[in-house]
Amino acid sequence: MSAARGIMTPIPQDRCFWVIFAFWHGICILHCTIQMGVCMKYIIAVIKPHKLDPVREALTALGVSGMTVTEVKGFGRQKGQTENYRGAEYATNMVPKVKIEIACASDQASAVIEAIQIAAETGAIGDGKIFEFELAGALRIRTGDTNETAL
Repeated sequence: MSAARGIMTPIPQDRCFWVIFAFWHGICILHCTIQMGVCMKYIIAVIKPHKLDPVREALTALGVSGMTVTEVKGFGRQKGQTENYRGAEYATNMVPKVKIEIACASDQASAVIEAIQIAAETGAIGDGKIFEFELAGALRIRTGDTNETAL
């Protein structure tokens, strides 16, 4: 173990670092892509369709500059729903929902999640779920901006 000496040079732009080990037999250079500190979050919310406008308004008030919205179907504890159509009752296995995807700065994530929760809540089963992920990187295709500047 005493034969190796490590030198670490951080490169904060790329969120990676180089490690140089000098051994008796030569020099080994490793490029490590371990993230030094996550600076962005990816939030996915699955909500009731009629709550999309209140959620969008709440997020706009926070300064969220963009989101992706997709119409989806699924079920959770609700286990589908029963509906009446032309006097006949039938069960549907999948409930229509709206999926919202948002990339934001880490320091803004808790406010975004809280705004979605407050705006989407009805107090009934099936209000939805919110998921939060660490986002390793982002790139704006038109300009080449990366990470937080791309958001």
